[in-house]
Amino acid sequence: MNDIAIPSGAVDTLSEDDVDGNLEKRSKKGARGFRESEWKLRHLTLAGLSWQADEGAHDNTPVLMLHGWLDNSLTFLKLAPELSGLGPVYALDLAGHGHSGHRPEGQSYLLMDYVADFAELVERYFQETSDGRINLVGHSLGGIVGALYAAAFPERVRNLVMIDSLGAISRPVSDTIPQLRKAIKKRIAGSGRHVVYPDIETAAKAREGGLSPLSPEAALALVPRNMKGVENGFVWRTDPRLRHPSPLMMTEEQVMASLGALESRVLFIRADQGLLSYRKDLDERASAIPNLQVSNVPGGHHCHLDGETGYVVDAVRQFLGNE
Repeated sequence: MNDIAIPSGAVDTLSEDDVDGNLEKRSKKGARGFRESEWKLRHLTLAGLSWQADEGAHDNTPVLMLHGWLDNSLTFLKLAPELSGLGPVYALDLAGHGHSGHRPEGQSYLLMDYVADFAELVERYFQETSDGRINLVGHSLGGIVGALYAAAFPERVRNLVMIDSLGAISRPVSDTIPQLRKAIKKRIAGSGRHVVYPDIETAAKAREGGLSPLSPEAALALVPRNMKGVENGFVWRTDPRLRHPSPLMMTEEQVMASLGALESRVLFIRADQGLLSYRKDLDERASAIPNLQVSNVPGGHHCHLDGETGYVVDAVRQFLGNE
């Protein structure tokens, strides 16, 4: 099979050298030869970055990468180019994130809709692979989406990697109505006004804190793709509705069933200071996955982007390259 670095039907919009320097130049350090790409779906267009397979790559199975909540495809800036020796690599912006389209007014960002988006993308643009399957790498929310897709469409996934991610966030059945009420009240109230930042550095500084802290270097690498210029500075490009509560969450029983349905080889990258490091139910979730490998690595939630990322690179490359 020929190299499928840009799948048939996708739009290869920009080369690395053509990317808008004002917003992207700080993000290119360490990225070898990435290109901007677009994939038109029925109801929106997804964007992302792609890396052609290295010359002499031993396999043309594409590696598709899904980022975490409120992040974007640049989260894989360090990991993606290191996997191009295995085949072409594509890092996607999920709907509402990065340069991808936003959902229409009146819609929410439901977990299962991300899975449906990804399923449509694979069916439209990644049918012609070496064995009809893809390799899938997901971080955080991207790992959740990837695991649900792999469970629902096992015939399309060769290997699955989840970085600081091991199944969806669950809620007990008793939380169903309180969660629904909270989500509807927020939808009626709407989102707050845009914060205008004078420059990208100030926005990156704001991103350094929060639930999953980033170093200044990592924040500057990630944030530009989530920003857009306005008259007095920059505002977040990401859809503010991404912060709205979900109206319906999975129960733990449903999460366990979805993990148990995985048929592909699975690698769980467990960060020793990640968001899952405190979870006491991970062993039970891990035991539900039939063909699981676990790699413990140093670092926080963004262990693939921030700090010493070589441990994650080595673990993922070895897992995908040695079957």
